[in-house]
Amino acid sequence: MAVRDRPRSGCAINAALEALGDPWSLLVLRDIIFGGRRHFRELLTRSDEGIASNILSSRLKELAAAGLVTRGPGTRGQRATYSLTEAGIQTLPVMAALGTWGLAHRGGTRELRVRAELLRDGGPALWADLMDELREQHLGVPRPHPDRPRAFELLQQAYLEACRDEPAG
Repeated sequence: MAVRDRPRSGCAINAALEALGDPWSLLVLRDIIFGGRRHFRELLTRSDEGIASNILSSRLKELAAAGLVTRGPGTRGQRATYSLTEAGIQTLPVMAALGTWGLAHRGGTRELRVRAELLRDGGPALWADLMDELREQHLGVPRPHPDRPRAFELLQQAYLEACRDEPAG
């Protein structure tokens, strides 16, 4: 999926799909946003879906070309760090909508559904807090309400509780 200079049509949905429509691209963004994975090796080895290295490399280049991530310089012996751009951060509500649809129409394990449930139930207020935290982590912009509890900690706590409550298979 190569990002075009100009979309096929003037349709906003088409333009978004040209940048985000590949499932691997969405999963890479998911892992950066919700998994805090910012290095190639982390994205490669910690993906539940088992992405191949050539696919990951291609998708990271395409996400950078689409203006959704940036790749920091990796000097010799040092890993390159991928950071979300503002456009990448603003995919969080899209992820929440996809998760809500998945909850309603697809299965899944409890521990992997809990984040989608929290995003659905927390709605735009939670999304805004999460995006503020992402801006702080990826763009260096301080959170506007630093005294509030961290939203990502809420997601992590719910995930850990769901893992603890999940019966062994």
